[in-house]
Amino acid sequence: MNTPIARTVLVVEDDRTLNHLICDQLEDLGYRPTGVRSRGEALELLTSFAPDAALLDVRLPDCDGLSFLPELREYCPVIVLTAFGSIDQAVNAVKNGASEYLVKPISGDGLEIALSKVFETAALRRDLEFWRAEAQRSKRVELIGECPGIVELRNMARLLAASDSPVLILGEGGTGKGVTASAIHAQSPRANGRFVAVECDPEMLESELFGKVRDGRLIEGLFAAADNGTIFLNDVDKLSGSLQGRLLGLLEQGSYRPHGSIAEIQASARIIAASAADLETAAQQGHFRPQLYYRLSGFTLHLPPLRERAGDLEMLAEFLLENRSFQRGVEKHFAPDALAALHAYDWPGNVRELANAVDRSVMMSVGQTEISAQHLGLGPRPVSEVHGSAVALRFADPPTLDQMRDSYIALLIDRFDGNRQRIAAALGISERNLYRIIKAQGLSG
Repeated sequence: MNTPIARTVLVVEDDRTLNHLICDQLEDLGYRPTGVRSRGEALELLTSFAPDAALLDVRLPDCDGLSFLPELREYCPVIVLTAFGSIDQAVNAVKNGASEYLVKPISGDGLEIALSKVFETAALRRDLEFWRAEAQRSKRVELIGECPGIVELRNMARLLAASDSPVLILGEGGTGKGVTASAIHAQSPRANGRFVAVECDPEMLESELFGKVRDGRLIEGLFAAADNGTIFLNDVDKLSGSLQGRLLGLLEQGSYRPHGSIAEIQASARIIAASAADLETAAQQGHFRPQLYYRLSGFTLHLPPLRERAGDLEMLAEFLLENRSFQRGVEKHFAPDALAALHAYDWPGNVRELANAVDRSVMMSVGQTEISAQHLGLGPRPVSEVHGSAVALRFADPPTLDQMRDSYIALLIDRFDGNRQRIAAALGISERNLYRIIKAQGLSG
């Protein structure tokens, strides 16, 4: 499954002899070429074929190659071929999106250099987009702690990192399943690839995971985005029955078909799945595909709840306090009564709830360096009280609208133990919209 696959190149050249010659050169260079002789043939092929690059002649029987260039560029990088090495054509080709420009006759060395540049540039662009996105993400909580369960978890994560087998992570909501998956990825040979985290829900579409063909163009899904990296499927039990079937097929065959396509795509992403549900019981009761459970559960990690990690509580709280992105360099510390409150609370929402409590404490202790117990808002709900279906939020000082919003969302996360279905129902919105709100507000922990 991890054997490197030769890159595919589409050759759009109307001269039959030259088309064959270029394809032979590409094969000698280790590529997998496919030749067509017109725009129409190219578009027909692209409904079921996703090339890594294309070579395009400027003169075709059914159109001008430069007019076809922007359309073809939507599918892949394009190298323009011409027998007329004019500067004007080169400028027009670049303006229309050409990645490179070659003049016939084409040498093997010239072709190899041009394709190498194209793929290197494409890789740099993907990396730039990836690191830009990473820069916007909140810092992930590491596998912090010295309790026996966390020490064993770190050791298992290190061992599993060397494998490409699927991993199933089980634990209550907020115990750090995403952090554990990220730690496995970061220690693996795939660390230079992307870690794509997917929040599964019943409304998720097949095309989101596996891509689709629309208007003759392949639109990649999340599995393609995780190419040679790791895809983390959180709440995998919430996938619809049909998507569970598609995922099982991928695990069994090592490939998948985008929606609306007849072409199989080799899967190169490692799968790590997670659930707060008892998947074994769900499989026995017919709520989750048994064969998918068996495929995913070959290596299973069980995360301990925070109430069983009393010795790690202070260490985790200090780590979270030091890494709050909105703290802006202000030195803060927990007062003795705050530490006592941390230990007295049972943390039904686990590390996620702890992270939210630390966030609130930083927000509520504005202008102070010491965080007290009242800033944490723990115990018998000193910050908020729930009376039947009515919710009353109480603050030491008049809050801003943003503080009210964040505190209410945090209250519901705590009240429903991170259960997005129940939280969304309370808010009257879909789970997907709730997830976006939580991410935007930085409340997911």
